[in-house]
This record gives sequence, C-alpha cells and structure tokens, in this order.
Amino acid sequence: MTKLLEVSNFSVRFPSAEPVKSVSFFANPGEMLAIVGESGSGKSLTALGLMGLLPRQARAGGQILFGGRDLIGLSERQLRRIRGRDIAMIFQEPMTSLNPVLTIGDQIIEVLRIHENLTRRQARERAIALLDLVSIPQAARRIDEYPHQLSGGMRQRVMIAIAVACNPKLLIADEATTALDVTIQAQVLQLLDNLRVQLQMAVILITHDLGIVAQWADRVVVMYAGRKIEEGLPDQVFETPYHPYTQGLLSASPRLKADYHYRDGPLLEIPGSIVSAAGEKGCSFRPRCHAARPACGSSVPQLTALPAGRQVACPYVPAIAEVAHVAPVG
Repeated sequence: MTKLLEVSNFSVRFPSAEPVKSVSFFANPGEMLAIVGESGSGKSLTALGLMGLLPRQARAGGQILFGGRDLIGLSERQLRRIRGRDIAMIFQEPMTSLNPVLTIGDQIIEVLRIHENLTRRQARERAIALLDLVSIPQAARRIDEYPHQLSGGMRQRVMIAIAVACNPKLLIADEATTALDVTIQAQVLQLLDNLRVQLQMAVILITHDLGIVAQWADRVVVMYAGRKIEEGLPDQVFETPYHPYTQGLLSASPRLKADYHYRDGPLLEIPGSIVSAAGEKGCSFRPRCHAARPACGSSVPQLTALPAGRQVACPYVPAIAEVAHVAPVG
C-alpha cells in the first residue's frame, strides 16, 4: 500500500530547546493512527508541525512527505492551499477554536468558499449537508446559531464538519474528545470512524486515553520527551508492552485490553514527571525508569525494528535480546 504520509526524523527546535527530536512514523489511506503519551511528550507540537502551524520562533527539521511532496520548507501561501483542503485538524477545545462572533454556518462557509470556489448560496447548502453529516439535528436552523448556543458535543461536531468540509485526505484529531463526557465522546469517535471509512481518509488520533486507542486505533505510536519510543498494533502493545514507559502508562490506566476488561489490582503511577533532556546523553526516561541501568546514561536508545512491525527504543527489552538479526531503524 502506498503511504499517504511519511514523517522522517522530524524535529522541532526553539532557540533554547528541542521539544521534538527525530520522530518518524507513517499513515496509510483510511487508517487510524493513534499517538499517545503524557502531557509534554511532544504529541501536539508534532501535529502542529504537520500542519505548518508552529510558533514563529520554532524551526522544523527532517522530512514530511504528504502524497510524495515534502511539506518542510513550503511557503505560507503554499501551505494555505493544503491546510483545510488536503490536511485538516480538529483542535482540543472547540469553544476557543470557534469564532464566538460568527455563526457556525459562516465558519463552515468560509472554508468552502476559500477551497472549493463555491458561491455563497452553494456553500450554505453544502454547509447544511455537512451539519447533517455530523448528525447535528435541525441543521437548516442550527446553521445560523452561534457557538455559545450549542453544547460541547455539538460544538465538537461543528469542528468536525469544518475539518471534513473539503474531503481531506488526512485528518488530525488533537485530543478531540478530552472535554466531552463519556457518552458524547463515544458518539464523536464513532462519527470520526464512519467518516474515515466513508471518505477513505487517514486519521491521526492524538490522545492520552488508552481506552480510546484500544477500541478505535489501527496502530499506536508511543511518545516520550519528544521521541517515539514504541510502535505496534494496539493488541500487541497492550498485551506485551516492551518499553518501561509503555508499561508504566498501562499500569496507570484502568483499561488494559481492547475488550475494555478492567485490570485487577491498584493503579500504579509513574514516579516523577517529564523533564528537559537538554544536554543529556542518555535515555530521557532513565530518572523515572524502574529498570534503569548504568549504561542507560551513556547514549540515547535508538529505535529497533522487531517482527510484526513493532519498534521499540530500549536495548534491554527481552524481545531485542532474543532476536539476533534485528537492526536499528534507519
């Protein structure tokens, strides 16, 4: 299968820090890829980098191939042609992402008129159809309402309608269900999955909720301190987590398996918190790792490819020791 998105050695640098370091992953058409990790792991900054929406003082490095075209180095004008049309993003908090002084209809119509060259009447009809698509009741009336007149779940559906207005090939959902209650969260995720299948678009789901990953994702990438430290199918990662950080995440979550069975015993926390690894030579997880060894401070662990498409960045997991022919991911 031809990859829709290929990210290679992507990094984000600020004058005094490098919060994303040499991250590589890919997404296939129609696939839902989950990127997980605690706050500060670099998930959202990676997503903003894909969209070309990094802060002005930040610099992106590496390569982002989208449909074979490298997005790194494109001008803002070139990126505007791609954003909203080919790549779209759903942000975490719809109340702050939607313009409070414009109706939801005007905000959908704006996207359609910029990218689809429609008349205002055509764009309005299309906007109503999009509100119907995302299951907004009485769409013809709701189109003239303002964001504050809608519930949190309805506002998130409007954000999805804006994001899919131009049938994008890639949709990035950055913590899109965090502020929603469980029932609405499930409805929004089902809607995203239906649209993924219907439009054959790839979805990058950025979340810290492992229960969501277990139920909805096709593959999962685990990030820590700006690096990818593990990748695999959800069932693989959840049943046999290799990296000590992934083990810690699962031990701190009440939901371990894809069938939503609850784990026995108390939840366990990962001691400490993410700290800057600037100037350090070793593994950034070393200060919090229960399995840390003296050698962990000598060099940054490289990703190693394992059978069945798995990758892990820890040289001391049994799977790496048992498979002699594996080599670092290049």
